Amino acid sequence: MKKNVIFSFSNVVFCVFCASNKKKVIKNIKMGKKIVLTMFGALFTLFSTAQVNNETTGVPGDTIDWEKYLDQVTVSAVRPLVKMEADKMTYDVQGDVDSKSATVLDMLRKVPMVTVDGQDNIKVNGSGAFKVYVDGKPSPMFSNNTSQIFKMMPAAAVSKIEVITNPGAKYDAEGAVGVLNLVLAKAGGAGGQQTINGLTGTVRGQIGNRGYGGGASFSAQEGKLSVSGNLMTGYQRLKDIDFVSDRYEDNGTHVNQSLTTNQRTHFGMGTLSLSYDLDSLNTLGGSLGLTMFRIKSRYNPTITTYPARDILETEPFTYGYRSSAIQKYTSIDASADWQHFFSGDRTHYLTLSYLFSQTPQRSETTQEYDDISGMQDLFSKTRPKSSEHTIQLDYVRPLAEGQTLNLGAKYINRQNRSKSYYYNLGADEANALTGEVDYRHSNNIAAGYAEYELSKGIFSGKGGLRYEHTWQKIEYKQGAGQNYSTDYGNLVPSLSMNLRPSMTSNIGLTYNMRISRPGITYLNPYIDRTNPLQISYGNSDLEVEKNHNFGLSYSIFSTKFMMNIGLQQSICNNRISEYSFIKDGLINSTYGNIVKERNSSLNIFMNWLALPNTRITMNAGGSYADLRSSRLDQRNHGWEGNLMLGVQQTLPWDLKLSLNWIGNTKSYTLQGWSTGFNLGVVGLTKSFLKDRLNLSFQGVTGIGNHGKLKLDTYTRGHDFENRQKINVPIAQFAFTVSYTFGNTKVRAKEHKSRIENDFTEKKSDQEQMGNAGTGTGM
Repeated sequence: MKKNVIFSFSNVVFCVFCASNKKKVIKNIKMGKKIVLTMFGALFTLFSTAQVNNETTGVPGDTIDWEKYLDQVTVSAVRPLVKMEADKMTYDVQGDVDSKSATVLDMLRKVPMVTVDGQDNIKVNGSGAFKVYVDGKPSPMFSNNTSQIFKMMPAAAVSKIEVITNPGAKYDAEGAVGVLNLVLAKAGGAGGQQTINGLTGTVRGQIGNRGYGGGASFSAQEGKLSVSGNLMTGYQRLKDIDFVSDRYEDNGTHVNQSLTTNQRTHFGMGTLSLSYDLDSLNTLGGSLGLTMFRIKSRYNPTITTYPARDILETEPFTYGYRSSAIQKYTSIDASADWQHFFSGDRTHYLTLSYLFSQTPQRSETTQEYDDISGMQDLFSKTRPKSSEHTIQLDYVRPLAEGQTLNLGAKYINRQNRSKSYYYNLGADEANALTGEVDYRHSNNIAAGYAEYELSKGIFSGKGGLRYEHTWQKIEYKQGAGQNYSTDYGNLVPSLSMNLRPSMTSNIGLTYNMRISRPGITYLNPYIDRTNPLQISYGNSDLEVEKNHNFGLSYSIFSTKFMMNIGLQQSICNNRISEYSFIKDGLINSTYGNIVKERNSSLNIFMNWLALPNTRITMNAGGSYADLRSSRLDQRNHGWEGNLMLGVQQTLPWDLKLSLNWIGNTKSYTLQGWSTGFNLGVVGLTKSFLKDRLNLSFQGVTGIGNHGKLKLDTYTRGHDFENRQKINVPIAQFAFTVSYTFGNTKVRAKEHKSRIENDFTEKKSDQEQMGNAGTGTGM
C-alpha cells in the first residue's frame, strides 16, 4: 500500500538514501515497519543544520514530487519562497498562495528590495532607474509602462520575479540599480524541461468591481520540438479620483485647480517560444511577443486664479475646460538563437543570438475651454516610435574545477523618432496647424566583456570588465532644435563575492558601476500642454548617468525560518532629475543632470513557519536619501521606510487564508516630498480536483480615510510652491478561477532568448508611474 511521508528539507539526504536502496525500503513498507521511517526522519531532523543544501531556504510552499525516486512512496518537501544570492534575489511567485488572485504589482510589494508607493511608482533599492526583462530578454513596452502593465497583469502568469542587483559583466551596463526580470509561468507549473511528449495547459478568468480579464497558457513537446505560449487580456476601470492643486507664487498669486478623473485601460499580451534540438550538441530557439496597451481618460478641471497682493482691485477669475486623452502603445518582439555545445556535459558552449523590437506609440489630447476663459480649444498628437536590432555572441569555457571564463561581444542599433502636431480647433482648416516637430534620435552601441568565475570550498565569486561605446545622433527634421552628434565610451567593472560560513548561512559582498542613458521621453522636445497651468518637455542635452553601487548581504535559513539582511549604498554625481520653474505665468517641467544623490538603505526579509499551518512573512526596508543640486541651489534629504506584514493560514477544508498589511512612509525628491500610505489586502483560495481547479478571492482597501488612499505631494521651486492632494477610491474585490488540463507532469522546454539586453533607455517618472490604485486584470 502506498504511503505518504512528509519530511522537512533536512530529510532530503534521507530521500537520496531511500532512492539508492529503493527495493529494501519498499519491502519494509510493505511489511508494515513504519517505525523505521519515523526514526530516520527524526534523526535527520536533529542534524538538519549540517544537512541543508546551500540553495535551500526551507520556506514552506508547494511540494516537490519524488515519485521518480520511489515508485510506491511519495516523499514531499517544502520549496523555498525566496532564494538569496550575493548578486540576485529570486521570489517564487507560484509558491505564494496570493498569486492565484493578485496582480504582478501586488506581488512586487512583497519582494525584497522592491517598493511600490501609493501612486504605484516602483523602486528597486530606492531608485526607479532599473530595467525590466521578460523571460531573460528586455521589453521596451514593460520598461516604458512598468506599473501600468504590472497592475493589469495577473500574478498567476508569472513563475518567478528576479531582482538582479549586481548583474555582472555579461549584462549590459544600462540600469542604474539593476534588473527586474519576470519569468513567465508555463502551463501546469513553473517551467523546466519536458521529458514526456504531450500537451498541458491552463485557462484563467477574473472579474471584479473594477474590471475583468482572462488568460491561457500551454506547453507541448513532440520529439525534439518544444513549444510554449502565453496569452492574457484585461480591462480596468478607475472612477472618481479627486485631485486638488494649489500653487502659491512668491508675488502672492494663488492658483487653485480641482478635478475628478475617470480612466479606462485595455491590455493584451501574447508570447510564443519554440526550441528544437538539432542533435545532442546543437539547439535552435526562437520567440515572438506582442503587447498592446491603451488608456482613455476624461476630466473636467475648474481653475481659479487669485491675483497677486499688489493687484488688489482685481477679482479672482474662474474658468473650466473639458479634456480627453487617448494613449496607445504596441510592442513587437522577436528573437532567434543558435547554441553549440563542445562537450556532452554542456558546460563548454557558444551562443549566437539576434533580437528585434519595435515599439510604436500614439498619444492624442483634446481641450475645450469655457467661453469665459478667452482661450482657444486645442488638439495635439504625438507619434513616438522606437526600433532596435541586436546581435550578440557569448562564449563560456570551464578552465579547471570550479573556474569558468565568460567572453562576449554585442552590437545594438536603435532608432527613435517622434512626430508631434499642434492644432487650434477654433481656426479654419488652412490655419489650424499651429506647430510641428519631427525629431530623430539614433543610438549605436558596441560592447565587449570578459568575466571570471571561481568556486572553491566555502568561497565563490566572480569579477569582470565590460566596455561599451555609444554613437549618438540627434536630428530635427521639423521644428526648433539644434542637430548634433557625439560618441563616448564607458568601462564598467563589477565584482561579487560569496562566503558560506555554514551550511545554513551566506555572506555576500558586491560592487558594480552602472549607467543610465536618457530615453526619448527625457530627450524629446515635444511640449505637453495637457495641463493649462503647466507645460512639460524634454532636454536633448542630457548626458549618461553614472552610478556606483555597493552591497553587503547576510542570509540565515533553516527548515522553519529564513531571514535575509541587505545593506546597500548608491552614489551618483549626475543624476537625471525632473525639476520645475515658473516662466510666463506657467510651471515649466523638464529634466537635467542636476542632482548629486547618496542613498543608503537597509532591507530585511523574513519568512517563518510559526505553526504547521501558519506562515508569517515580513518585508521591511529603510533608507536615507540625500539629494543636492548646485545648479538649482537646493537640497533635500530624509528617511524613508516601507513595511509589509503578512500571515498565511491553512483553514479546515484546506482553505488558504492570506492577510497582508502594507505601508510606506514619506518619500523625497530634490524639490519636495510625497506622503505615505497604508493598505489592507485579504485573500482566500480553495483548490479542487487534485489542484487542477482553483477558486480565489481578493479584497483590497485603504486603511483610514474611509477606505481611500490619501496622497499629498509638495514641490518647492525658487519662486513658487505647489501642493497637491489626491484621493483614490482604492477599495475593490475580485474573483478568479483557473483550470489546468492535460498531463500536469509535462513541462515544455521554454526557449529563453540568450540576449540579456538592458540597453533599454532610462524612463521618466511619468512613464514609470501608474495611475493610483491597484488594478484588476488578466
